[in-house]
Amino acid sequence: MFSNKDISHFANLETPFYYYDLNLLQDTLNTCAAAAKLYNFHVHYAMKANFNAKVLQSIKAVGFGADCVSGGEVSKAIETGFDKGQIVFAGVGKSDKEINLALDQNIFCFNVESVQELEVINELAAKKGKKASVAIRINPNVDAHTHHNITTGLDENKFGVNSWDLPQCAEMLRASANLEFVGIHFHIGSQITNLDVYKNLCVRVNEFAIWFEERGFAVKVLNVGGGLGIDYHNPDQQIPDFANYFKIFSDFLDIKPGQEVHFELGRALVGQSASLISRVLYVKNGKKKNFVILDAGMTELMRPALYQAYHKIENLTRGNEATLKYDIVGPICESTDCFGKEVEQPESFRGDLYAIRSAGAYGEVMASKYNLRDEIRSVYSEEA
Repeated sequence: MFSNKDISHFANLETPFYYYDLNLLQDTLNTCAAAAKLYNFHVHYAMKANFNAKVLQSIKAVGFGADCVSGGEVSKAIETGFDKGQIVFAGVGKSDKEINLALDQNIFCFNVESVQELEVINELAAKKGKKASVAIRINPNVDAHTHHNITTGLDENKFGVNSWDLPQCAEMLRASANLEFVGIHFHIGSQITNLDVYKNLCVRVNEFAIWFEERGFAVKVLNVGGGLGIDYHNPDQQIPDFANYFKIFSDFLDIKPGQEVHFELGRALVGQSASLISRVLYVKNGKKKNFVILDAGMTELMRPALYQAYHKIENLTRGNEATLKYDIVGPICESTDCFGKEVEQPESFRGDLYAIRSAGAYGEVMASKYNLRDEIRSVYSEEA
């Protein structure tokens, strides 16, 4: 919810911009950290969700590590001050340049996604006289029951090593003097709201851990990824149920003495902390459709155009007055530049302020300058 003070502050600012509630962010981080600490679980923040500088500083300060999927993210994590010993590097297509960067920085671990990648990391580490710590990212073929475009753990997905390739992985690990196997890694998808899915994942993690142990490999780390979702329909129910999330893994994982359990959470930590604030440029009322045209578009928030994602949309100026149905659209020269169709809103007018909620994850980071748009700005609660 936005206070009258917030709305008055927004009215004096140039739109569009992302508004970050840093107090909510801190509360979310503290809640997650406390829940993880009960089980001595390790949390790495998935930097792809949001790499706003103030957001990263808050996450680093709470003691989380960083989960990176590019050399640029590895560099950003180190620049921000994340402990190199808590940085993991995943990604199905790591370039030689990116691998060399991570080797030079002595990060904690590479999450390796193919047999060929193992070979490449071993060769590059040998040239530097180093030993690279690696975890094998396994595709467990677990259905996350989420949107098709953001599932990652099925046989049809490009991510991870399929089970039938594991014997070859084991051979490569034994033959590679410059690799140190530390554990196994999984990530089955994003925006997962059915926690029972994670019980199925635990069963598969236990099976694969046994597979490696039976072949003489010590599995020090069980990295179960992330993917915990948020409630886009009720953004004021703001902090996810971290307690039950972590309890599932405590209850269903077969955790051996000395074994570490690692998580890679992104959206759940930052998703509710930001809203996209925009102004109405024009209202077009027709016989079949009414349109509210905002000054923010798919260049500022790509998710609805990319995979029809839902975000709650609110007219901050008009409150709870009689409603009309509008298509809420942006100014970009694309028909897919639409935030929502047939959305009930108060009768809207040029200059009204709109908020598109739950935009803290995969919002600012996916913004573009298509149509030569201005770079999106950020405003913070501490400035209000």
